[in-house]
Amino acid sequence: MPNALAAALLLSILNYGVTMATASSDENFFQNCPTSYCSEGGPEIRFPFRLETSPASCGAPGMKLRCSKQADTILVHPNLGLCKVIDIEYRYGFIDVITLAASKCPLQKIISTNLSTDVYRPYGDSATLVSCSIEFRPSNQDRVAGPISCLSNTSQFSYLVSSFESMDVLPLDCMVVSNDIWIPYLLKNEREGHFNETAQGTIAFGKTRFRWSVPNITNVCQDCELGGGHCGFRSEARQAFCKKNRSHVKVIAATSSVATILVLSVTVSAALYLALKSKYDEEIHLKVEMFLNTYSTSKPTRYTFSEVKKITKRFNNKLGQGGFGSIYKGELSNGVPVAVKVLENSKGEGEDFINEVATIGTIHHANVVRLLGFCSEGSRRALIYEFMPNASLEKYIFSQASDNCCREKLTPNRMLEIVTGIAKGIEYLHQGCNQRILHFDIKPSNILLDYSFKPKISDFGLAKLCARDQSIVTLTAARGTMGYIAPELYSRNFGTVSYKSDVYSFGMVVLEMMSGQSGSDPQAKNENDVYIPEWIYEKIITGQELELITEMTQGEKDIMRKLAIVALWCIQWNPVNRPSMTKVVNMLTDSLQSLKMPPKPFVSSFG
Repeated sequence: MPNALAAALLLSILNYGVTMATASSDENFFQNCPTSYCSEGGPEIRFPFRLETSPASCGAPGMKLRCSKQADTILVHPNLGLCKVIDIEYRYGFIDVITLAASKCPLQKIISTNLSTDVYRPYGDSATLVSCSIEFRPSNQDRVAGPISCLSNTSQFSYLVSSFESMDVLPLDCMVVSNDIWIPYLLKNEREGHFNETAQGTIAFGKTRFRWSVPNITNVCQDCELGGGHCGFRSEARQAFCKKNRSHVKVIAATSSVATILVLSVTVSAALYLALKSKYDEEIHLKVEMFLNTYSTSKPTRYTFSEVKKITKRFNNKLGQGGFGSIYKGELSNGVPVAVKVLENSKGEGEDFINEVATIGTIHHANVVRLLGFCSEGSRRALIYEFMPNASLEKYIFSQASDNCCREKLTPNRMLEIVTGIAKGIEYLHQGCNQRILHFDIKPSNILLDYSFKPKISDFGLAKLCARDQSIVTLTAARGTMGYIAPELYSRNFGTVSYKSDVYSFGMVVLEMMSGQSGSDPQAKNENDVYIPEWIYEKIITGQELELITEMTQGEKDIMRKLAIVALWCIQWNPVNRPSMTKVVNMLTDSLQSLKMPPKPFVSSFG
């Protein structure tokens, strides 16, 4: 017995020693490989990048930078040559550069160079270079840039055309010269039209955005950075690790053990089983195929199911559960990150799949999520969307008080930006398409947020198409999510079903953003024990301050009051009293003083 205790004590001491040695080694990494700069205000240089004067162990292979005599940060691209680094975004894994190659036409250098390497791949909007015999003024100057002087002459005029723009807008004589010219997204610009501005940077300076990819490092470090940590590397163990701010060092193995592979295999097998478990139905399959055969647009791309598995790396990164299936993170062959929804609980006759492809597959708007591709093989169906790194609005509205990283990001100014973006997206669905699109499921979890917190409407499984001049819609049953469904969808006594039903849902989302609580359920009370919409209405009508966020400036208080007035107009029980989304956008951009007070939108619960 004493021998056993001694052995256990010795083992504990040894384990403690190993743990302390590991922690010490991790701290040594950041001491030996500190953050560097070539100039004050220049890009931050740290793992997986390193300066060429730093030890090789401070950076990943192929990710070496240097400082020029002018104190610029320089990347030596294997194919493009010397490039000046403008920005490095560690959270999302991209680097912005401009080419320093001597050239009167930097764009020509970009076109003629293979930009993809083992580490770097171009990322952004895939534009097309066209040549036309006449100079013309594009109808949408936000999606066409040119003429490009260094590629044009008196008889031929060159233009860059965004992938979001149809070639039908060009003169008939225009010819495609080159495809897949990568134009960086302007992530921090809140305006909808940004292609022309960023395209000018590529034309004049050869500005390019690269995503880096190093096996066993990139994904680990990106997840670490998104969580607020800094990434390091243990050369001896070939392990990436994450140093969390105000936390201990968390080790993340860059190589998989046999046990991990077995667990992963079981997880993948279970996901595949759920995705394929529904019985094959030939009639539904034929219906979907008939729709796809008549689907005239060349985009989005159709993928095989084996390609979907490759894109998602066999479904190994599950993001969550959607209304009709599981959602996985993936990456296209060009390095573009995507979210893949594998339909599992699909509605009868493939209606939700057809709805998604028929609606967002044919439209492009800054505030509507983009459908990049789809898959339909028998009963196996998947939808491939652009990836939204900041998840859904629901995460930020209903976060716990202790989760300061989320709720406090919804400042009044950001709320106004997000609400205005959602309103513009719904307005486009109602008025900007060839056919009016009624969403019927506007709610926080269906509002996704991109890199710059720009909102994008998603999940069109319940959507309905109708003529633009059709004001009344016939439905056989209520559709949507409890709490966000307009009263007329429950009972025609409240009025007819129309595009105003989406307006009601939008209003409920705005009230929830403001309060941080569910305003959709009369049983959900705030601290004053009242129904949230009613509580906000009483505050507004009596001229009281909306004390929903502490320490607000007068400008922020005005924003909150404006949001409340707009939301209360939107949730009027009588749909006739609700404004159109065009009117809502105008109200959000008008001054607070110009807004009229809304009538009481509901039956009072007082007394």
